Amino acid sequence: MNVNFGLTAKDYSKYRAGYPLELYERLKNYGIGIKGQSILDIGTGTGYLARTFAKQGARVTGVDISDELIEEAKKLDKKDHVYIRYLNARAEHLPFSSPEFDVVTAGQCWHWFQGDKVLEEVRRVLHAHGKLVIVHLDWIPLGSNVVSKTEELILSYNPDWKGVGGTGVYPGWLTQAAMGGFTDIETFTFDLNLTYSQEAWRGRIRASAGVGASLPHDKLVEFDRRLKERLQREYPDVIGIPHRIFCLVCRAD
Repeated sequence: MNVNFGLTAKDYSKYRAGYPLELYERLKNYGIGIKGQSILDIGTGTGYLARTFAKQGARVTGVDISDELIEEAKKLDKKDHVYIRYLNARAEHLPFSSPEFDVVTAGQCWHWFQGDKVLEEVRRVLHAHGKLVIVHLDWIPLGSNVVSKTEELILSYNPDWKGVGGTGVYPGWLTQAAMGGFTDIETFTFDLNLTYSQEAWRGRIRASAGVGASLPHDKLVEFDRRLKERLQREYPDVIGIPHRIFCLVCRAD
């Protein structure tokens, strides 16, 4: 499945939910996101993870392979009166010649990376004993809830999509981090219920890998119409969507 999030940059910017403040408060307990800290956010997308770190006074750099997402990120930064330095680069080939960062973060993107190569790059650009943070915020299919029914519809248009049936927990990344030379590996999870209007849920789904980032335009329009009809037929105007935060924190030796 070919995925290009640049195709859905507008929906990505408008409808992808930001991370809850509780995540940032918990990360402060690990000494992450503090004023003056140098943070590199890889796979930054529209800067949703990076932006709050910048608001907290950290010096933040974001890298992404999509110029379209970076342009949307800059618009959001301007609206929020923060500055983040952006570079177009792959996480597997970071454009830094020496250690520059106290922390490297990756939000909603680790599964797209060549993990072993990215871990080598992260270690190379981190200061001694610097930290890596991997974060995911996933919707959770439960029984026949709206998530499950939406995933069924996505599969009917995109049977190669691998995002169905997720639990929002990624135990394999702990082993990957350990094999990559990282220590003091810890994780935490917590659940939350996010509310969406029907329009916002459709936008969030259009901004996903299995829909707006991979379907041809005519199929995308048809999919969105069918999702709209189903939502109007079966759900209220405002829908509660269960989500789970997963966060891994580790240290480079």
